[in-house]
Amino acid sequence: MSKLLLEANHIQKSYGGQSVLSIERLRIYDGERIGLIGENGAGKSTLLAILSGELAPDGGDVRRYGPVTVIHQSGEARLEASRHMASEFRAPGQREGLSGGEQTRRRIAGALSEGAALLLADEPTTDLDAAGIARLRQRLAEHRGALLLVSHDRELLNALCNRILHLEDGKISDFPGSYADYQLELERRRAHQQFEYDQYRAERSRLKAMAQKKAEWAASVKKAPKRMGNSEARLHTHAYTNAVLRQSAAKRIVQDRMERLEVKERPRDLPDIRMALGVAHPIEAKTALTARCRSMLAGGRTLLSGADITLPTGSRTALMGENGSGKTTLLRALRGNPSPGTRYDGAVCFNPGARVGWFDQDHARGLDFDATALENAMASSTLPESTARTVLARLNLRGDAVFKPVRVLSGGERAKIALAKLLLSDSNVLVLDEPTNHLDLFTMEALEELLSGYGGTLLFVSHDRAFVSKVATRILTLEGGRLTAFEGTLSAMEEEAGRDRRAEALALEVSALQMRMAALAGRMSAPRKGDHPEQLSAEYDALAARLRALKQKL
Repeated sequence: MSKLLLEANHIQKSYGGQSVLSIERLRIYDGERIGLIGENGAGKSTLLAILSGELAPDGGDVRRYGPVTVIHQSGEARLEASRHMASEFRAPGQREGLSGGEQTRRRIAGALSEGAALLLADEPTTDLDAAGIARLRQRLAEHRGALLLVSHDRELLNALCNRILHLEDGKISDFPGSYADYQLELERRRAHQQFEYDQYRAERSRLKAMAQKKAEWAASVKKAPKRMGNSEARLHTHAYTNAVLRQSAAKRIVQDRMERLEVKERPRDLPDIRMALGVAHPIEAKTALTARCRSMLAGGRTLLSGADITLPTGSRTALMGENGSGKTTLLRALRGNPSPGTRYDGAVCFNPGARVGWFDQDHARGLDFDATALENAMASSTLPESTARTVLARLNLRGDAVFKPVRVLSGGERAKIALAKLLLSDSNVLVLDEPTNHLDLFTMEALEELLSGYGGTLLFVSHDRAFVSKVATRILTLEGGRLTAFEGTLSAMEEEAGRDRRAEALALEVSALQMRMAALAGRMSAPRKGDHPEQLSAEYDALAARLRALKQKL
């Protein structure tokens, strides 16, 4: 049996009188790869802090049978990285002005340098580019020991995890398998819950109809006619009374069965948004934005030069590139609010009919902290309150939470409100910089659905491949100071890139075969000492056949 690395019992944690965690028992064994999921504010980071010993629980105890290291979600790196790990993750030294991605690389490199038996990772892909995520994924797969991973990256969860813990209402539900297995199990449970609910409704309707029928039968029993003799009347009254009593007793039995019938709850459906968002003020022209960038510099380094940028009206464009390539700098330049220390030389022209809504990484700045979530969401909206509450519910902010002031809500909940405010506004162009940062898995999946149905024009930055694949209809790639556009989805772009790489490899092989055949032809025309013409001819024929096959593939 695998070695026990950590056990937690009867963990209790409350804030402001509200219970956040109430976990009876948790065990983590060597070799396990565990994904911890839950909505924003469910207590995932709090649980990791308690398990690592950084935070004391109100009740219960945690026993650790080996060293524990944490990759924290934010802030400066708390551990020094080894030279090898710093180089592998391109983690810079600590200095002023580090980007979010560079800070993440420092936190990862420092934590992985410890080589602890149990690694706790709290949203380790935050602000990481595709190359950084791929490197992290490989390192976590190679980790010797156990891993407890909090992440909204579904591809990472599916690639690494063999166990999923769902934290909800302070308690943990344990699911074996990957996140995809967890989703299948939820669908199975939901289907079973729907079946039980349908059966419950059908049985209740049947019993209700039966009770009504018994009541009607009792009412239909005829009393003795007034002209009937006394003896006959007594007999009839006796029969009448017995009949009424029988039907009343039968009705009570049915009603009792209805009362004892186990109530089955209907599965919760996501609220439906029947109106398309972003279409109240459509742009009539074919393009929502045209821009010409002669140069964009930061810290003396050229991030972009000689680039033309176009946003077709109604398109959903993902801006992709490595950390430090200049994506956020470009979005700020398009807004006319360049980052400190940067210089943009060029022109930016939004269509006169464009109403642009911006979501940057400091999104909470535009919220009124004294107003409620619902009031903030509706601050610039002409849509009815019912639509606003539906959008908030789709982003997993529902019930009494919408009436709480923003100042008491978590960072993830504030991000949801800022996104809802934009979606409900009269904007017909949305520019979003990393909208999935700080969102839980369920909210991110809901945001995918909302943005996939958005009726306006969308430009967004995201390193989440699944999110980009679901939402984007075109891709802009910023790499090495150049901006390239692909008119199609991420999967189509990668498929085309794969075809190009295969074609390049085939062309190289064709060139090598031709050179080899030329050398053989020379030796066949002027054999050297020890050459066997038959063997040379057979080899030449084999190479020629291979060359013909390759040329058919080109």
